[in-house]
Amino acid sequence: MPKINRLPKSIYELIAAGEVVERPASVVKELVENSIDAGAKDITVEIQNGGIKYIRITDNGCGISREDVPLAFTSHATSKISREEDLFSIGTLGFRGEALASISAVSHTEMLTRTNDSNIGTRMTVSGGEFSKCEDAGCPVGTTIVIRDLFYNTPARMKFLKTDRSEGMAVAGIVDKIALSHPEISFRFIKDGKQLLCTSGNGELYSAIYSVFGKEFAETLIPASYDINGITVRGYISKPFNSRGSNSMQTFFVNDRFIKSRTACAALNEAYKNSVMVGRYPACVLFITTPPQAVDVNVHPAKTEVRFSNEKAIFDVIYYAAKNALNGDDSRPQASFKRNELLEPAKSEPVQERLIIDETSPVASSSDIGYNSFAEKHRNACIPNKPQQIFYDSGKTDYNKSNDDDTIDLSVRTAVPTQSVTPPISENKTEISEEFGVKIVDDNEKAVNIRYIGEAFKTYIFAEFDGKLIIIDKHAAHERMLFNKLKKENGKNGSQMLLSPISVTLSKEEYTAILENIDTVRESGFEIDDFGEGTVIVRACPLNLEKENIVSLITEIAGYLLKNQRDILPEKLDWIYHSIACRAAIKAGNDNSDYELMRFVKKLLTDKDVRYCPHGRPVIVEMTKYELDKQFGRIQ
Repeated sequence: MPKINRLPKSIYELIAAGEVVERPASVVKELVENSIDAGAKDITVEIQNGGIKYIRITDNGCGISREDVPLAFTSHATSKISREEDLFSIGTLGFRGEALASISAVSHTEMLTRTNDSNIGTRMTVSGGEFSKCEDAGCPVGTTIVIRDLFYNTPARMKFLKTDRSEGMAVAGIVDKIALSHPEISFRFIKDGKQLLCTSGNGELYSAIYSVFGKEFAETLIPASYDINGITVRGYISKPFNSRGSNSMQTFFVNDRFIKSRTACAALNEAYKNSVMVGRYPACVLFITTPPQAVDVNVHPAKTEVRFSNEKAIFDVIYYAAKNALNGDDSRPQASFKRNELLEPAKSEPVQERLIIDETSPVASSSDIGYNSFAEKHRNACIPNKPQQIFYDSGKTDYNKSNDDDTIDLSVRTAVPTQSVTPPISENKTEISEEFGVKIVDDNEKAVNIRYIGEAFKTYIFAEFDGKLIIIDKHAAHERMLFNKLKKENGKNGSQMLLSPISVTLSKEEYTAILENIDTVRESGFEIDDFGEGTVIVRACPLNLEKENIVSLITEIAGYLLKNQRDILPEKLDWIYHSIACRAAIKAGNDNSDYELMRFVKKLLTDKDVRYCPHGRPVIVEMTKYELDKQFGRIQ
């Protein structure tokens, strides 16, 4: 058996530091919590290079006396507990007495502090766990701690850190949560010389939420509160129609301490069960107040995981707080309309939603443009000139490329009254492209047995084909066709430039996930760039994706990337293509002309690759004449 050796101080301090100091964000968390416990009302956090090279925490708390400064850098030295019983009624954020010792063991640390009853302050420097000097210094009341070159003596830990930007966003996320937990304290966060956060410290939770998450998020919140047997919940939850693709915006506090709790998340999600779609998550900022004896925060050195003595009571109080708030909220999503949807159509001529301008033909008057649908044009046997399409491609931009195809537009439009199902068709074979570039070839030999019947509930298309009654879910079918085309072309079909770029604000975690996978997002057809802390800007999107869907889709993609970081690239691209196709496809309930649907059916029934939608639902249901005869009692 190998001989047992007692580890030297330098080694066991590094081991202890590994539990407390995982990354720059954990350093900031420990030091800011010490500032709060010291009674500070103003706290400033400054970082450079993601906090790896430089961290500075400044507060106006009570400070540390000269004789206690060296003791503060030793292991298991604290002013917050003194007896065993104190562990079961912890009322402070820190209590383990490990933070400064662990941090100073893996960095160059400098402390400058002064108490109110002292005329002179103290400067203490520690490098790699070794005390350098302790001397008098002039400084205001409070404490300033500077951390330089984190993990300089543990290169194995350094290589596991992410980029400066990712580490910086992790620090920003921690500061945000601590600022929310104490709205009575004024927080400032400065990253690489730029101030990113400043809270007023007026004690109003809503004001802190506004400062951290911004106006748009704050305006979607509704207040929530409830209490059961001495356990209370207060805070804000999001309205159902403002759900997100991940739970990264669910923020919970227990006795003013930020925590991660599966029980709390499950209770909130259960309250929204019948209010949001599957795979969507509400947002919240909720404070749980419970007797200190009813919660154990001494589970992990990070102190973000807790155990409750009564999990059911915690579940119930959060569930009923959210449920009651939702029941009392009578708000509805605000409808947004495009300009052309608000136009009054002519009495005998429906308004076409999209306008195709033929640059080769003479300029027409306003009365000649945009008031005949595609079906109406064919009914009048008018064959339009080849349209010019302006598009953007990530490689080479060509603003004069023509498209040899007419366009079937399956987007929302005014219903077209049709007198006959089949309009006159030219003798020549005509190639027609659907929305999003799906080709429909008029091949009478292939489609001769297809007879279009009609549509029911603006959702299901009926046709007769090969001796069978065919029922088609138009949204599922179109979605699958678009998905197949996106996947086949692998994002090389080009993008459409936006007239005005769109900025999308994300949570810190979602923002980091997007930036870490930005090449994947670009490969799917988006032209997207970093636009500052927590915001990305979209300059182009996949063809025919509506502008109104861009913000929600980018948010959903960010949520997916955050939850599925280990997925391989093809899986990520498939998911993004599916999301794009779902939004670009014709929707159930949309009005479409019989001619459009007839052409759509012909394409679908000659495409063997369209049988199930990307969700796995069937696209086509078939019924034979025998089955119908049996239903009507013609066959016994």
